[in-house]
Amino acid sequence: MKPLDENAMAARLAQDIPDGAYVNLGIGLPNKVAHFVPEGREVMYHTENGLLGVGPAPATGEEDPELIDASKKFVTMVPGAALFDHPLAFSMMRGNHLSIAVLGAYQVAENGDLANWATLEQSFPPAVGGAMDLVAGVPQIFVLMRHTARDGSPKLLKRCSYPLTGAGVVTRVYTDLCVLEVTPEGFRLVDLAPGNRLEEVQSVTEARILT
Repeated sequence: MKPLDENAMAARLAQDIPDGAYVNLGIGLPNKVAHFVPEGREVMYHTENGLLGVGPAPATGEEDPELIDASKKFVTMVPGAALFDHPLAFSMMRGNHLSIAVLGAYQVAENGDLANWATLEQSFPPAVGGAMDLVAGVPQIFVLMRHTARDGSPKLLKRCSYPLTGAGVVTRVYTDLCVLEVTPEGFRLVDLAPGNRLEEVQSVTEARILT
């Protein structure tokens, strides 16, 4: 199989964000999406620590220690950006004021269940963050993640085995191997990463992939 690198994964997801959208980017890999606004579109990226209008990472030497995202990574601001406190940031998240949230995940089930805050391993303490607020208050949840865990085990499952962040909340899943839509019937293939075959991707996916 030929997995995409992280930048290609983020760029693929960015293609599906419509012009004029307000989008929260979760910690980790989802933050890379801010680098890939398609030409001709205006997208306002939101971070839960109080910035609407997140831009790409600054050039080396031009970092502003007062401008960071929820991952504590340096960011820039796009024209029209706004700064505010945590209560207002979370009101936007909870109050259906954002269009899309892009989150990472440990597991996603074929019915749209999301597990991204805790595993069953003692060495990885749980970290809720703002994910539960986002899945409760944002109408579209895009998951950006590697297709399998580090040990090669499936992350796209019939049912999640980890504690849920939200039940039936995921809209789409973007992995290094494919893009899947969550439908009432289960995962439906949108497209495959170049150079991959459905049979190969299915072999590392517990849930059935519909076409």
